[in-house]
Amino acid sequence: MMAGFSVILQWARTNAAVCRISGLGIQSDDNLQRMMVGSMMRKVKSRTWKKQRHFRLQEDGLTVGYKSSICAGKVQIKVFFTVSLCDVEAVREGHQSEILLSIADEFPPDRCFTLVFRGRRGNLDLVAETAAEAQAWIHGIRTLLENIENMGESEKLDQWICDWFHKGDKNKDGRMNFKEVRKLLKMMNMDMNEEHALLLFTTADKSQTDSLNNEEFVQFYKMLTEREEVVGLFQEYSSDGEKLSVCDLEDFLREEQLESENSQQRASELIDRYEPSDGAKTLPAMSIDGFLMYLCSSEGSIFNLEHKGIYQDMTLPLCHYFICSSHNTYLLEDQLRGQSSVEGYIQALKRGCRCVEVDCWDGANGEPVVYHGHTLTSKILFKDVVATVGNYAFKVSEHPVILSLENHCGIDQQRVMAMHLSSILGDKLLKAPLNGRTPYDLPSPEELKGKIILKWKKIGGITDNLDAAEEDVSDEDETDKDNFSSEDQNHGNKQSLCAELSDLVVYCKSVHFRSFEHSRIHSKPIEVSSFSEFKARKYLKEAGTEFVRHNARQLTRVYPTGMRTDSSNFCPQEMWNIGCQIVALNVQTAGMEMDLNDGFFRQNGSCGYILKPDFLRKPESNFDPERPQDFEGYHPQRLLIRVISGQQLPKLSKKEGSIVDPLVKVEIYGVPQDQAKQETRHIDNNGFNPIWNETLEFAIHTPDLAIVRFVVEDYDKASRNDFVGQYALPFKSIQPGYRHIHLLSKDGTSIPPSSLFVHIGITEAS
Repeated sequence: MMAGFSVILQWARTNAAVCRISGLGIQSDDNLQRMMVGSMMRKVKSRTWKKQRHFRLQEDGLTVGYKSSICAGKVQIKVFFTVSLCDVEAVREGHQSEILLSIADEFPPDRCFTLVFRGRRGNLDLVAETAAEAQAWIHGIRTLLENIENMGESEKLDQWICDWFHKGDKNKDGRMNFKEVRKLLKMMNMDMNEEHALLLFTTADKSQTDSLNNEEFVQFYKMLTEREEVVGLFQEYSSDGEKLSVCDLEDFLREEQLESENSQQRASELIDRYEPSDGAKTLPAMSIDGFLMYLCSSEGSIFNLEHKGIYQDMTLPLCHYFICSSHNTYLLEDQLRGQSSVEGYIQALKRGCRCVEVDCWDGANGEPVVYHGHTLTSKILFKDVVATVGNYAFKVSEHPVILSLENHCGIDQQRVMAMHLSSILGDKLLKAPLNGRTPYDLPSPEELKGKIILKWKKIGGITDNLDAAEEDVSDEDETDKDNFSSEDQNHGNKQSLCAELSDLVVYCKSVHFRSFEHSRIHSKPIEVSSFSEFKARKYLKEAGTEFVRHNARQLTRVYPTGMRTDSSNFCPQEMWNIGCQIVALNVQTAGMEMDLNDGFFRQNGSCGYILKPDFLRKPESNFDPERPQDFEGYHPQRLLIRVISGQQLPKLSKKEGSIVDPLVKVEIYGVPQDQAKQETRHIDNNGFNPIWNETLEFAIHTPDLAIVRFVVEDYDKASRNDFVGQYALPFKSIQPGYRHIHLLSKDGTSIPPSSLFVHIGITEAS
């Protein structure tokens, strides 16, 4: 019993590779045919590193392979590398990367293209021999990417089974003997005892040839992947043990998934959407195949589908929202020697960041540059950063982008900055208050759609006459570099500001923070203060409630300490707990902190703005994250998570005999009283279909701020456990009932079909 089994049987009766290729449209596409023949192209890593390689689309239709050489001591070894098109996000045509721009004088744009990968993986820059060859690869890859995007669940499963058949069929004779099957089980992250493996093999070997053909392999796969825990659940609600009628499915939805509203209509819709058998649809009823397909779909996911779109009020002032933010956005690596690149802005904006940072310094030939000052990080032109932000600002979200300037330029290059901002961004740049209103109150994300807002210092008051050409003012902003001098190199404690750049600051005027009392009396809503993580942590411990009230009135930015030269991150949760809106992280660095950030901003359509809870928006709020039980709106809840099983967990080591011993950790992040971690036992030698069936229980004191993170690790009694996969989401976005959690890599990218199967219960705490 497995999802889409009837579809898979149909696949098994044809040649696997041919079916796969024709399914992707390769046989009828000239570009794809040309890719399968292969092409000599230059792989470009820098202006001086340009190597010829033969690239070829593989028979699976989803992989591009090429040979390269690596050094093993004094010996050059030929190695075959592959690029999975499932990991490719887009193809850029022409000189659309910094590396290809650097060789623009050597190769014309019509021969150049770039493969952009998901996550933090670097681009692949290629130069074809001819423009026609480049076009064939550009259009061919785009065709394949579109086909992959449009695949249904059964087609994806079809592809996945085909992968395993080809991996297991070592001698490529279209059959698998028992030795090949044993190796296949190891490859599939499963250590099955030989007696049981032989039993499955013999049962599937209907032809009695001591080998499995395509159809027999499907039978073997069916037995291997039977989900006993799902079958048991199915039979519990099935009236006849064979199918779920509309009433049966309605009972399941109402009692287990807690979906009581229009449950009969919902049951009928699910049957129509996920049942693969036309016969069952006509009854109407759902088979075990359809039931599993529903549970594995986005509708059976732990994440509430309603939160995937924008569901929050977007008409309140900016200070009432958490804003997805990036620190030192230009850096791809560490803070001392790392590469600066416009790709940092592209990646941050694609991840949903709505506040990006630009560190500006005087550059050669009168052009300002962006880099981490007083370090060996590389430099990029300010105008290129502005152009990149203009091009990518609103591809993922239409809500406003805040350009946070850390400006160290002299007057002349400040004028150049102002010119570039105005001329390159045009109408996207907010240059005047909305509707001619006095810029006292902050507008809403809705009002600022499609606008880029400059955050920087401003000469005088926000409404003062700004006709002066230039003026010396005190350094109002906190330094963003704790381990470097806060003084401008040319002006001591003062920095000269020019009116042209100052005039572009409308709603985000950077000011120095003096005290909460001073801010309460003197500060305007349009003023922004910046804090290092250390200072913010000090204030939240000394005056948590005052910090909450401050953040209800105006924007606050918190950034990593300058001592984090490795571009590591602090945990953003403690800053969200007190309502800090712009919690800036080193987006280029994967880890728990970015998992939380990605998970938190996954809600509300991933638009980069999350409405703060009501108790963090009231200027007279009495909320203190250290003592949530004293808050008048205190409503704790109880979270029960039964970790049932795992499916096709990724293999960590390429060594043939290496199999994971998985365990599941559940971590709660929120106010201090909510911080908790629990874990299951580990399962020996089974990353393919481990069963835990263990229940973990948590008390959630402040549900509106809690984030739940699931982590799968490979147990190691001798050393630290290895990371396998993760998924994080807001507590308020969790769907109760039987749910699948589709795991993500450390980089935050999808790793299908790896998942966890859980049951979620949420009740009021007594």
